[in-house]
Amino acid sequence: MFENKIHLCDQQKKELDSFRPLSPDQVKALKDHFKIGLTYSSNALEGNTLTLVETKVIIEDGLTIGGKTLREIDEATGHARAYDFIFDIIKNENITLSDLLNIHKLFYQNIDPENAGSYRTKKVFISGMDVTLPPPEEVSKLMREFEKEIINLKDKHHPVEYAAIIHNKFVTIHPFLDGNGRTARLLMNLILLKSGHSITIIPPLYRAEYVACAYQGNKGNNSNFINFLSCMVYESQKEMLRMLKN
Repeated sequence: MFENKIHLCDQQKKELDSFRPLSPDQVKALKDHFKIGLTYSSNALEGNTLTLVETKVIIEDGLTIGGKTLREIDEATGHARAYDFIFDIIKNENITLSDLLNIHKLFYQNIDPENAGSYRTKKVFISGMDVTLPPPEEVSKLMREFEKEIINLKDKHHPVEYAAIIHNKFVTIHPFLDGNGRTARLLMNLILLKSGHSITIIPPLYRAEYVACAYQGNKGNNSNFINFLSCMVYESQKEMLRMLKN
């Protein structure tokens, strides 16, 4: 479905590295640009109807949008907070369960304060898919094991492969009542950033392909999602290079 572009991503990264270190103004401009893009796209993948421009107005100007639900607006501001947080922890040696709980809490705190940053206590289902998710009583144990896997797998795979595998393992556990996809994509991007790659956006246009590839990961086959993610990294880094060159 998607060809593996990891070798092209590595070529792009070498070119990106040639621009480093970036000036503070460049860092801010790139961070702000991808904050809007990632917030818009990640929310849109989950059904949020805010446009890219509306997302920008909400995050940068603090304005509300007529005709949009309060939840959609809270999803935009919450995702922006969680996005900023991953930059706060980017230099930490390891990614911890505390980090993941904080990412979810920042995203979800205005939507459902009671469940923000807390593991689910109910069974959940993914409609229309043949996926069996772990029962709630197993989530805490699975997440402790997952924390160890984050560390153990770090040096065994290319960063793009590693990010894809960790994304799939996380969504297979589905530790939260809601917000799992957005937390998984922020975790995936944290891994990519720590390895020197760019923030990676999955356009809503590719929602069906994204879901299909992640579904294969749930069944134990990560290759399709690795290839898919490599294509998304390639396109996002192309955008970053365009901005740096201009």
